[in-house]
Amino acid sequence: MKVSLFSTCLSDILYADVSKHTLELLERFGCTVDYPMGQTCCGQPAYNSGYLQEAKKSMKQMMKAFRQSEYIVGPSGSCISMLKEYPHVFVGDPEWEQEAKTFASKCYEITEFLVDVLKVTDVGSTFKGKVTFHSSCHMKRLLGVKEQPKILLNNVEGVELVNLPYEEDCCGFGGTFAVKNAAISQEMVSEKSRHVSETEAEYLVGADMGCLMNIGGRMKREGKNVKVVHITEILNTH
Repeated sequence: MKVSLFSTCLSDILYADVSKHTLELLERFGCTVDYPMGQTCCGQPAYNSGYLQEAKKSMKQMMKAFRQSEYIVGPSGSCISMLKEYPHVFVGDPEWEQEAKTFASKCYEITEFLVDVLKVTDVGSTFKGKVTFHSSCHMKRLLGVKEQPKILLNNVEGVELVNLPYEEDCCGFGGTFAVKNAAISQEMVSEKSRHVSETEAEYLVGADMGCLMNIGGRMKREGKNVKVVHITEILNTH
């Protein structure tokens, strides 16, 4: 199976190991992985801020970069959910509507791809520790990926997975929301931090780097020693 890796901006700039773990997981299960060098931002920051025409430039570049791909897999529910929005963005566009539909149909978040496409529920990894999982808003509500990460975590030898209270609540990041509504965002992430502490988990795990950066930063300021890790790190630990 041929898969194209979509690294996302946050992984490319801040969390390079996440893309590395994603690549190695795909290769472990027989995928031939390429990395289209023409890829760029999915367009979400501009799109969510109301800059539609500017966002479309990034979106068109993404569709051109992955035009030959059979599957497109990335380590972010938020970014992949944005790729799935392309058909809505280009509806009625005679040049791009069909291409947007074709493109969106090939896009998967890494845990979704492992469970739903490759039919893998046990990646054969080992990770010792008490873990709680933060399910990001975009991944859960927009992409509809809810159980796949937990299925994979529950089958990692050594992981004790505990439920996060009020898991459905937003962490307050929301990209530009955290900048434009800093006071509200701070209260939301402080509440999320309290809920993480209630689990007494050693590790907070998630599938979106923006959320993990936000929650991890808050807990660090509060002097908490909970380790924050992307799910691919745990799935790729032997």
